[in-house]
Amino acid sequence: MTVGIVGYGAHLPRHRIKVEEIAKVWGADAPSFKKGLGLVEKSVPAPDEDVITLSVEAARNALVRAGNLDPQKIGCIYIGSESHPYAVKPSGTVVGEAIGAFPGCHVADFEFACKAGSEGMFVAYGLVKAGLVEYGLAIGADTSQGAPGDALEYSAAAGAAAYIMGSKNIVASIDHTYSFTTDTPDFWRREYQHYPQHAGRFTGEPAYFRTVMGASQTLLEQVGMKPADFQWAVFHQPNGKFPMRVGKMLGFTTKQMEQGWLAPRLGNTYSGASPLGLTAILDVAKPGDKIFMCSYGSGSGSDAFVYTVTDRIKEVQGLAPLTTDMLDKNKIYLEYGEYAKFRHKILKAEGV
Repeated sequence: MTVGIVGYGAHLPRHRIKVEEIAKVWGADAPSFKKGLGLVEKSVPAPDEDVITLSVEAARNALVRAGNLDPQKIGCIYIGSESHPYAVKPSGTVVGEAIGAFPGCHVADFEFACKAGSEGMFVAYGLVKAGLVEYGLAIGADTSQGAPGDALEYSAAAGAAAYIMGSKNIVASIDHTYSFTTDTPDFWRREYQHYPQHAGRFTGEPAYFRTVMGASQTLLEQVGMKPADFQWAVFHQPNGKFPMRVGKMLGFTTKQMEQGWLAPRLGNTYSGASPLGLTAILDVAKPGDKIFMCSYGSGSGSDAFVYTVTDRIKEVQGLAPLTTDMLDKNKIYLEYGEYAKFRHKILKAEGV
């Protein structure tokens, strides 16, 4: 049975903050951050936006592209994030209720740093493949955190991507998948801590690059394909530099990667990063196109996928907002004080 993406959708906040605006507050050299991280600006969730609200909007867009699929046919909902609004209460139950998927639905929230979204995609795909559910909804969403003045503050962004998996009316089949995992602690956040910590440069070679290369090279070898066989490729985007570098190390070209390369204008959406890049690719893909995707999550692991776009893609692309339109249009820029207020970096005094 061929299983793949039946509907997909994205949602991005309208608010942005430029790298220069953050740098001037901390006396940092903005050009060095732009050059070193390959970032220009990032998305910022409004005070009334969180993983749940972003996920609901992305899921609704996915349902439209799935031919206005009856939500009651969705047998599982998995939301991958490292910024779930509740420590003990699932995001998935709220999303499922909002889109009308209940009560006959299995729900779970996933966490695996930045690859929680792709692991939701893998599990939803697997359950459909096994015949346990007719359709499965997987969402990668985050409103990621960065401590004031830390390097993460320049990249930590917000966004959501949703995918409905099924075996009928597929827009992109999932042909192959492979996961690569090791215990490489490059990034973590302990219980009760608001901001994550990271191991600086250690997050590069022994963590991100070894893991993404391990998953990607193994999958390509297993399926007997090479980068030239693909029209598109997208990788996890912790900054603007890493995805382009790892893609070229594997043999992919800038032309293959630039459509899904959102980080310079969006920042790092953590669990939504590679899934959002994939939505931007599906927005312009043509029937028969091959797509390579590889996520990454600190801790560390990567999920790699090979997709083939079907003839149905042309019917659905214009049914919901395009990802690059949400990225580049109707933006509202914030000053640092507004940004700090939005992200609760400024707390009210008790009794005020």
